[in-house]
Amino acid sequence: MLITAALLLISCSSAPPTSLVTPLPSTGQRPQPQPSAPPTTVRGIWLTTVSRLDWPPVSSVEVSSSALRIRLQQDALKTKLDNLQQLGINTIFFQVKPDGTALWPSKILPWSDVLTGTIGADPGYDPLQFMLDEAHRRGMKVHAWFNPYRVSTNIGASTIGKLNRTSSLRPASVFVEHRDWIRTAGNRFVLDPGIPEVRAWITSIVSEVITRYPVDGVQFDDYFYAESADSRLNDQNTYQQYGQHFASKADWRRNNTQLLIEQVSRTIRQQRPGVEFGISPAGVWRNRSFDPAGSDTRGAAAYDESYADTRRWVQQGLLDYIAPQLYWPFSRSAARYDVLANWWSEVVKPTRTRLYIGVALYKVGEPSKNEPDWAIDGGVPELKKQLDLNDSNPNINGTILFREGYLSQPQTGSAVSYLRNRWGR
Repeated sequence: MLITAALLLISCSSAPPTSLVTPLPSTGQRPQPQPSAPPTTVRGIWLTTVSRLDWPPVSSVEVSSSALRIRLQQDALKTKLDNLQQLGINTIFFQVKPDGTALWPSKILPWSDVLTGTIGADPGYDPLQFMLDEAHRRGMKVHAWFNPYRVSTNIGASTIGKLNRTSSLRPASVFVEHRDWIRTAGNRFVLDPGIPEVRAWITSIVSEVITRYPVDGVQFDDYFYAESADSRLNDQNTYQQYGQHFASKADWRRNNTQLLIEQVSRTIRQQRPGVEFGISPAGVWRNRSFDPAGSDTRGAAAYDESYADTRRWVQQGLLDYIAPQLYWPFSRSAARYDVLANWWSEVVKPTRTRLYIGVALYKVGEPSKNEPDWAIDGGVPELKKQLDLNDSNPNINGTILFREGYLSQPQTGSAVSYLRNRWGR
């Protein structure tokens, strides 16, 4: 999740781009989601593997015995699933591609170092298959969550050394196999979204998972163009090669993101039409001050910041669901929870795209000068208001909590007890 964009509510200081309202496509212009029986209300949670934030346990990688490591990791995951089942969670969004590595035996990506401490080292079991077996046994669905463009979480010398040491592996890291695709942005190594071969490569990774595993869904998070003020993506050469017929570089970037979503959507529907495809974008599409179709907000907008026209994807029927990250309370005037939830509700209303709302479990119980409601009575009143709104709006089909590791934190204890009473079995 792009927490930085979610936390920093700032008015866009630049002039509004030339492209404003995205028109609704004509009927039949784009393929619609596969018709299916209405699903049960999603009570979901994101289970993060990048930097071992939720799983696997850091301590499991520090043991000397492979057998012990495997047992610790599998036992920890089973314990988490048991707890989630008791909480009433029915859908897990499992991060299978946290960066340029994989949590399954891929022919395209090397093994993730979160499992063993070493990129490319075989962990001795298949974590994705293990998750699917254990979750499905408990009656829970699993969506494979991909970060499409991130290659690493930092650009330090030790990281460069680890990536370079994969050169003798098959597969090696994309960092060494396709060095010309690699850029620096947000103080991370990332892939350049403007290169057509990059988008095809990402699509091939999704294809590998959906054709080999019985996943219930595929999700991309909000890291498309993920820059920071001190670390911009230098894609000027790519723009000169591929984008000169666009009115602006911003429009070209948005088109690159559009092409990726179209390609992945088409691939999933051709290869595994029963697999749901969804995006979890930053909560604000555009601010009304920039676009009359936008929300009454003053926050970092996906359209302008990460070059993702998320509203358009819903209108065009490219997604089975969208899960915007609405990580603010009712009282946050710059991006009120209810204002955004109701805005997204109107976006999906004339479509077949389902709407799940991402809720900020990570803020619950935490004192905050700008958002004090999260700490009142352990955050339970605020959480209750958000869930009540979700349940009362017929266009909202579920809630996803960010993220699993916060269920065991002391500050969320009251909220977790509330959730167990509300959702639990």
